[in-house]
Amino acid sequence: MHLRKLNTAKRMSAFWAEFMGTFLLLFVGNGVVANVVLKQTKAAGDPGSWIMITTAWGLAVYIGVVVAGPYSGAHLNPAVSLALWLNTDLTTGQLGTYVLAQLLGAAAGTTLNYFFYKPHYDITENGAAIRGSFCTSPSFDKTWNNFLSEAMGAFVLVFVVFYISPASLEADPSIPIGLGSVGALPVGLLVWVIGLGLGGTTGYAINPARDLGPRIMHQLLPIKHKIDSGWSYAWIPVCAPLAGAALAWWIKELLLTTV
Repeated sequence: MHLRKLNTAKRMSAFWAEFMGTFLLLFVGNGVVANVVLKQTKAAGDPGSWIMITTAWGLAVYIGVVVAGPYSGAHLNPAVSLALWLNTDLTTGQLGTYVLAQLLGAAAGTTLNYFFYKPHYDITENGAAIRGSFCTSPSFDKTWNNFLSEAMGAFVLVFVVFYISPASLEADPSIPIGLGSVGALPVGLLVWVIGLGLGGTTGYAINPARDLGPRIMHQLLPIKHKIDSGWSYAWIPVCAPLAGAALAWWIKELLLTTV
């Protein structure tokens, strides 16, 4: 009983909760991509690679929410934080703290993944596959379609979060607002179905930190056989999810006032 009281009295800060949740999200999420695209891994060339990737990313979100949920609400995504800031659930200072933690956590998680799979990175000569295990790229270089894809993926995520459990977002002020207040399993399933249904165009970043942090590390790390980091495309998985999240909040507000 004494140990239980000691543990419950200690709380992780929101910054470190977001950092660790996003760290785990990227370590596991980009880990499955590396397992599929790099040479001589156990899953190399697996015909069910897209099912593997979308399932693992959904479960990676589940892991991140389980860890961060009780302490920060588990946003794990600047688009989620922006939507909740627009909803006046976060202050501007909190928004900055959350986004910084998410970006650093994403960079750290994908860096560990690189060292975890380094022997496989060293023998993989396909630069596009290497980059794909860090950040996203579109199937077709169509700016408007790519922007729409990322925006709508984030729109579905945020809009459903607003409606999946509205009571939990308003009832107990002691519960941090975020994906964690919805529940780890529902959010994991939501990300999984978004990947299956909407991820085939751009790889569904739907998360600015998830794409930008690893893209920066792809640029900085001494990776053999790497190509450019795709900076001409990089603005889309940053700006489009933010636009989709803002649209989800706006439509939610519009429905509340007009319907």
